[in-house]
Amino acid sequence: MMNVVPLVSLADFSVLAVLLVFMVGVGFYFRRRQTSTAEFFLGGRKVPGWAAALSFVATEVSAVTIISVPATAYRENWEYLQFFIGSAAARIVIATLFIPAFYKFNCTTIYQFLAARFGWGTQVAASFFFFLTRLLGSGVRLMAACLALSVLLGWNILPVILIFIVVGMLYMGLGGMRAVVWTNVLQAVVFMAGGIAAIVFLAGRIEGGIGGLFHSAQAGGHLTVFDGGPVLGSSQFISTFFKNPNILWVAILNGFFGSMAAFGTDQDLMQRLLTVETRRESQRTMVATIVLSLGVLLIYLTVGAGLFSFYAGHPAAILPNKVDAIFPHFIGHEMPTLLKGLLLSAIVLAGIDSPLASLATSFVTDVYRPLVTRAGDLLEDRRLLSLSRICVVGFGVLLALLAWGFSFFENILWLAFKIGGVTFGSLLGVFLLGLLTKRGQSNTNILAMIVSAVLNLGLLILSEKGILPLGWSWLVIFGTAVTFALGYSLSPQKKGEPVAS
Repeated sequence: MMNVVPLVSLADFSVLAVLLVFMVGVGFYFRRRQTSTAEFFLGGRKVPGWAAALSFVATEVSAVTIISVPATAYRENWEYLQFFIGSAAARIVIATLFIPAFYKFNCTTIYQFLAARFGWGTQVAASFFFFLTRLLGSGVRLMAACLALSVLLGWNILPVILIFIVVGMLYMGLGGMRAVVWTNVLQAVVFMAGGIAAIVFLAGRIEGGIGGLFHSAQAGGHLTVFDGGPVLGSSQFISTFFKNPNILWVAILNGFFGSMAAFGTDQDLMQRLLTVETRRESQRTMVATIVLSLGVLLIYLTVGAGLFSFYAGHPAAILPNKVDAIFPHFIGHEMPTLLKGLLLSAIVLAGIDSPLASLATSFVTDVYRPLVTRAGDLLEDRRLLSLSRICVVGFGVLLALLAWGFSFFENILWLAFKIGGVTFGSLLGVFLLGLLTKRGQSNTNILAMIVSAVLNLGLLILSEKGILPLGWSWLVIFGTAVTFALGYSLSPQKKGEPVAS
């Protein structure tokens, strides 16, 4: 994508430049503390709970929320909120079921729990599923932010991706998890402030102010939250139930399983919660994310409603070629200097937050260290710390390539979820098997995870081609059920009580 004239001024760039320099400065500030992998991976478990909560939210919402949630609200409505009902319930389950197990086994990565429960094979398999899921999903998120910035700068998307990745490599590679958490705090504050500022600005450009904004959006059907679907017993009920992910109970169910998988089995998000000192503090942090995440979601859904109301009231205004770019297009063409810089910074900072630290942590902890230890090599912690920094660079290059590849896709909000739908069920199924039962062993677990992922990939392809009337949001539920059922039925019963008991 290439524009003739950049849409941002030098003053706007100055706002962004100050924040980027600050982020890299945070990495340099914490560089001297990085004397061990315990510090590099978990910040010595000395991070305050409120900072960990903001870091979790900043990682969860990323650039996809800032770019694609307004685009979805502009194009559709607020039915996405239905998923959050299930998501809130999932966070409570994670706080009460998952987090105690992770602290009980003193995990650096959550896949160490699987090693303690089943053995090294399941740990490695789960970590590779994490690599696949997180790299693909984060590639989509990075692409979303770079797409927005390329619109504003008038640049090709590739150099924008490179800038994002280099900044991320610097502060993560230098400052470790402490730098990640505190830059996440900055990111969360900036994109919440930017979203609120955008709403205020939109309200000032719409007849009737904030009331007129909601009235226009309501009249256009863009504030609809609940979709009851067809009446039970009607001829369309079954097909619609499985095809439409926005039906209320389907959305809640999918939000529950999807969030339990995305948050409870993903090292990138759970690593934030493992940086606090105690299990109880980690549980409180997870519950706090319910309020914070809902607040961010409401802010950017309101931005989307405001964009609809603005363009409905200004029919002569130019629209972008891609609806996904509606918000950055509005920022570039309608907002004044400095406010434009704040929103530009919100998009950039959210996009720079990438999974490089968690990918490096998982590779070193779950794959490399157990492998060389089994081979009889005694590892020095300083050597592992150096390897971790090399991994940050290596995963950064791979992430940049994936983001560039995804720049050719449309409707990027749902693309990120579809990617996770293929593999998250395998991860959630094996975690639930370990938490709720005493069954399971590595060889059967690995088989179950692979079968589940292959089945879900086939279902997704059939669904996308219109051959099978199945919504992508069912994939996590099916994958979880298949993995759990196969892992349970193919393994012998062991003595003792489940971990969660």
